[in-house]
Amino acid sequence: MTRKKLAIISSHPIQYNAPMFALLNQSGLIEPKVFYTWSQSKETLFDKDFGKTIQWDIPLLDGYNYEFVENISTDPGPHHRKGIDCPGLTKAIETWGAEAILVFGWNYKAHHQVMKYFKGRIPVYFRGDSTLIDETGGWKQWARRIYLKWIYRNTDYAFYVGKNNKAYFLAHGLKEENLFFAPHAIDNLRFGDEDGHFRQIAKDWRKKLKISDDQIVVLFVGKFESKKNPLILIESAKKLNSTKYQFVFVGNGHLEDEMRSVSASMENIHFLPFQNQSEIPALYHMADILTLPSQGPGETWGLVVNEAMACGKAVLVSTKAGCNADLVKNGVNGYVFPSGNLVECVEALNKMGDREIVQQMGDQSKLLIQKWSFTEIVKSLENHLK
Repeated sequence: MTRKKLAIISSHPIQYNAPMFALLNQSGLIEPKVFYTWSQSKETLFDKDFGKTIQWDIPLLDGYNYEFVENISTDPGPHHRKGIDCPGLTKAIETWGAEAILVFGWNYKAHHQVMKYFKGRIPVYFRGDSTLIDETGGWKQWARRIYLKWIYRNTDYAFYVGKNNKAYFLAHGLKEENLFFAPHAIDNLRFGDEDGHFRQIAKDWRKKLKISDDQIVVLFVGKFESKKNPLILIESAKKLNSTKYQFVFVGNGHLEDEMRSVSASMENIHFLPFQNQSEIPALYHMADILTLPSQGPGETWGLVVNEAMACGKAVLVSTKAGCNADLVKNGVNGYVFPSGNLVECVEALNKMGDREIVQQMGDQSKLLIQKWSFTEIVKSLENHLK
């Protein structure tokens, strides 16, 4: 059987997409080729929020066919629409002989041009994780709704990652019959730690931080920025006023100085710098509860929740995290609290203040996350592209 040629358009190699691309390449039905449009990311990747150049220490280009297409932008990068401008992209796709297109993200000049060019020529599929969570009404929302409906007219089908994302696509003109579920996922097996390697490193981390086995580690992993709202966790620690809870913040960002300042006298607040991908699983295994207290705007899914659940951890997320409707079951594997609500954040942490309870929740997390896998994404692509 001849495999169907699928051109995948992505700005740059991402740690949670690369293994999925490699798995898709093993498909008997689809032959993928990834066209990366931020050509400068082949050499270096500067993250303005972390404030540093990122060099991932796990392979992101192994196991699948790819091409970096020249980006001619004078200010290259995915931080603005004109930062991805690739005049040779449509020609490269046609030369390869693509029979279908899958676009990750419309809000770059090159990606939108691909959608418009190939619409009506070959099927155009779209994948994103946007939601309606930040909408507040008013004329700006109305104008954006019209604009996005115009954008998505250049799409035949979309793969949605969860309930909030599906609602977003429906609100912007896509029909139910043209939407297909393909779950947001990470490499569950790598985080699962079947051989216990990461758990041993986690024990060493707790020892270095002088955290005892009976204390509960509340973990935040990500950028120290307003959108993620890590400061609410420091305020929660003050309200709890108990060394039973040990808060560990992993990352960097513009709020770091303020976070360190307001927690300077607190012995149960710990800071660790940005950790690369090979080290991250050990941090989750050190924790008991993963927190994502986002307040937005601009929070989409929150893949740290997938990662923590794959490690068998309880989770506490705000209503601004796109994954809240799919991954978190209140009282089962964690809690969802109203974004910015300090009282309910503290209340949820109080409910999770027993090691036996958080262990049971962590066990439920590991069960729930199994169907949110790369295998399920590939199955969905095969079913709908074949």
